[in-house]
Amino acid sequence: MGMHFHGRGRLDADDLSLANVNFKHLGRTKEFVMPFLSRLAAAMALVIILGILGLQGPVIIGRVVDLVETETATYDRLHTLIVLYVGLQVAIAVLRYIQTYIMSWTGQYMLYSIRKKLFLHLQDLGLDFYDKLQAGRIMSRVVNDVESINHLLAGGSLNLLSDFVNIFGIIYIMLKLNARLAMITFITLPLLFFTIYFLQSKLTRAYHKTRRRLADIAANLQESISGMKITQAFSREDQNADRFNDTNRQNFQAQMEAARLHAVFFPLVDIISTIGVALVYYYGGIRMSLGDAAVTIGTITVFVNYTNRLFWPIRNLVEVWNWVLQAAVSSERVFEVLDTEPNVQDKPDAIELGSVEGHVEFKDITFGYDPSLPVLHNVNIEAKPNETIALVGPTGAGKSSVINLLCRFYDVQGGAVVVDGHDVRDVTIQSLRQNLGIVLQDTVLFSGTIRENIRYGRLTATDEEVEEAAKVVGAHDFIMRQPDGYDTEVRERGSRLSVGQRQLLAFARALLADPRILILDEATSSVDAYTELLIQRALEKLFKGRTSIVIAHRLSTIRNADRIYVIDQGRVVEVGNHEELVAEGGLYKSLYEKQFTGAPLVEEDQAQEKPVKGRPRLRPATGD
Repeated sequence: MGMHFHGRGRLDADDLSLANVNFKHLGRTKEFVMPFLSRLAAAMALVIILGILGLQGPVIIGRVVDLVETETATYDRLHTLIVLYVGLQVAIAVLRYIQTYIMSWTGQYMLYSIRKKLFLHLQDLGLDFYDKLQAGRIMSRVVNDVESINHLLAGGSLNLLSDFVNIFGIIYIMLKLNARLAMITFITLPLLFFTIYFLQSKLTRAYHKTRRRLADIAANLQESISGMKITQAFSREDQNADRFNDTNRQNFQAQMEAARLHAVFFPLVDIISTIGVALVYYYGGIRMSLGDAAVTIGTITVFVNYTNRLFWPIRNLVEVWNWVLQAAVSSERVFEVLDTEPNVQDKPDAIELGSVEGHVEFKDITFGYDPSLPVLHNVNIEAKPNETIALVGPTGAGKSSVINLLCRFYDVQGGAVVVDGHDVRDVTIQSLRQNLGIVLQDTVLFSGTIRENIRYGRLTATDEEVEEAAKVVGAHDFIMRQPDGYDTEVRERGSRLSVGQRQLLAFARALLADPRILILDEATSSVDAYTELLIQRALEKLFKGRTSIVIAHRLSTIRNADRIYVIDQGRVVEVGNHEELVAEGGLYKSLYEKQFTGAPLVEEDQAQEKPVKGRPRLRPATGD
């Protein structure tokens, strides 16, 4: 059973305690590593070989120095050592190239596979998930957190192995060359470990805070860009800039705190390393002056080289540990998403619905986005094949919630939604939605051409079919006025088109998909009178031969519906056709008269969506 997702919880907090970092999720990353195990093993073998080869260079240089210092130096011996040294470096370069290529390919393919799995899962998650977490924070998990995991798996693990090979190899060689001189050099190690212990936790907290601040910037930026039109319409640029500056300043402060600690830590390590080198020169010089034959200039040269090399991998262990902590937090954030089960999913024995006649029934529906606070109460609605029914009522009455249940964006808490006699929970989601065509008030277009957006619901449609669908809904003329006609790029969210034009394209998209059940959710609320007239004509053709469910505040668009259901406070309060409901003199007549006398469609307290007993205020995500 997957974990329950809590939205922006402790994993997005600024004060995440390092004691609470959950390392168990790091072990779960093996599922991403296993397909590349052979390549990782090859890369690790190369790391060990490179480490061993790399440690031979200082020994050769030491021999060259001693050879030059002696009177018995010969050209052949010197030539052999120089050729050996150059050949060693060439071999190291070739092997490092191979190792780097292997790890680059492996790392990038791991990134690809993790992000692919994450994105596919995100598409399966229900709308409740997206109600709880900002898009910018989701993006941060897909981009930054996956990168952090990969940084450890593909780079950190090899660096850790390389560091240990170097540390133990250097210690072994130094002890073998001269145990006394080695022990003098090791005097500085306790001081180094104390420094690491003192500063490591502070560095880690600082690095963690910078990652959280970067996620804040991503969330703020995404929200600001997507809402830019509203920002400019209300002249909120200055306030928006101040808000972004606050977030940006907090990131700056977090980055500077990390930089300050970084600036203190590494010079301290360099000072300790310098002390170690000084001890080598001091003690080695004394031993040479006392005539110790075991200590030569070449020996001191080797020890100085190894002392410098010894401190680097030890210092790097701090970096690797930070990678481990970051990857631990990131893996928990990634698996928190992957472990989140969709609020709506197929039963194990779900059947394929196939092509339907279009008989839709809502039987005693009870539903709430929070199950303890229902927004629909024992709702009964029926749409027979080829009928057009309409749902009307004040804002927040629950109309769009009915549509959400038919599309299985959510599941009912009581009752059943039935299509052609099948409870929608008993059929596969894909086969259900293949029979549905939806046109929403807020039309979504994707980056690409007009033709590609119309074809979105039926990729096999020909160009002629695309153009015919556009002609039927009255979109062909304005499309042909675009710079490249049907091949005009609509840009992100269709920004170069008007609201009415985008809705006409949505109608064409729905018509081309040829669904048995058509759903229009406030689909004509944002168009001008002329465009609405075009749509009215198109709707006659669009409704023909299919079951249609229409939500509209413009009651003129649903006057010809076979049946109108008036919903108020989550209950069906009136049912009938237009003439019957007007004659009845109830809520429908009141809404109709107010609309055509220019009065507000709903009362002021309803327009503000004040909660009523037993019905919470609906979130914007419901679209109702």
